[in-house]
Amino acid sequence: MKWLGNRPVRIAQPLRQLTGRDAPSEAPASAAGLDQAAVDRIWRGVKDLYRTGAYPAITFCLRRRGHVLINRSLGHAYGNGPDDPIDAPKRLASPDTPICVFSASKAITAVLIHKLAEQGGVRLDQPVSHFIPQFAQNGKRDTTLSAVLAHRGGFPMFDLPKDQIDPGMLLDWDRCIDLISRAPPTHRDGPRLAYHAITGGFILAEVLQRVTGQSIAEYLDQQIRQPMGMRYFTYGLSPELRGDAATNYMAGAPVRFPISVLLERALVMPIDKIVEISNSDVFYDAVVPAGNLYATAEELSRFFQMLLDQGEYAGREILKPETVRRIVQPACQLAFDHTLKIPMRYSEGMMLGANPFGLYGPMSGRAFGHLGFMNILGWADPQRELSAGLLVSGKAVLGTHLIALGKLLTTINRQCSG
Repeated sequence: MKWLGNRPVRIAQPLRQLTGRDAPSEAPASAAGLDQAAVDRIWRGVKDLYRTGAYPAITFCLRRRGHVLINRSLGHAYGNGPDDPIDAPKRLASPDTPICVFSASKAITAVLIHKLAEQGGVRLDQPVSHFIPQFAQNGKRDTTLSAVLAHRGGFPMFDLPKDQIDPGMLLDWDRCIDLISRAPPTHRDGPRLAYHAITGGFILAEVLQRVTGQSIAEYLDQQIRQPMGMRYFTYGLSPELRGDAATNYMAGAPVRFPISVLLERALVMPIDKIVEISNSDVFYDAVVPAGNLYATAEELSRFFQMLLDQGEYAGREILKPETVRRIVQPACQLAFDHTLKIPMRYSEGMMLGANPFGLYGPMSGRAFGHLGFMNILGWADPQRELSAGLLVSGKAVLGTHLIALGKLLTTINRQCSG
């Protein structure tokens, strides 16, 4: 394999020696209406994805009909990154290894806003400025919570010169709210679809905090994390849990113009800077509602299974069924996203699948979930009765891993279609 920059991850051992498995949690394939050969094909697809060398660690959890069929890991939580010395200390990943889900955090933050609406704290058709008066500046007075959730808020990026953007700004909450509030909408002739990579999360969380008097982390803990028995599933990580987390690594072929420019604009800063700060205590300490929730693959799958089950978990109502229906209802048809520069479908908080091929594989038009930086996926597919979490520690944009990922999603959808 030839890479034009970062080396692929070294795979010097048989994959069985790099595999972690939570066997007690895995149900027989027959419990979910599949045969074992189907489950084995899916797991082979995960192993083929790891063999591309793009990811030091992969964790994967697949549920079907509510049963966990695969809850496994491959590779190293740290010490086997593309540029690590061959003799670097290493620790194998496990199914219980938490990994930052980055932008998939948006799905969780969105669900919290929907929960707040369910409780009567907000209406989604209310303007943001009703809760944050300074947000009304420069033509944003009528921008609604619904528009922000659906990436039509008109403030997809921070309105700052490139030389004034630094990693530390994401950790300065008040500055972020002020910058977003003072910025004019990107298009004064009406809202248009443009992915809000970081900005929308801050505004939604600020609204929630002003209404409830709680931090968004406290609200998440109260409404989802504790009721669903999650160990991690929170923004950042407390000091005693940081040693459990997987290290993030730059991987893949170098990202060059024009893709590099598009990514830097969408993500606020260069990818290597994001990776660097994501491994720091400052990042662990921070709350970035659109980008620093930590979870295991099983926890992410559990969350989407709850949505698939109309808001119920272990006999307990986490969300009302009507709330879930609104969360996954399309907010727009397939349309050009002016940030990502590709056609996308969104609900009020979720990235939606598409036919004939979408984020979650072929014929995934009913699927909903979210993508995370880079190639992290959490999703549910009502048509196939599945929920899944795919977490990776390598931040690879370009490379053969994209082919392997497409094949894996195709295999999952085909094997779960019966």
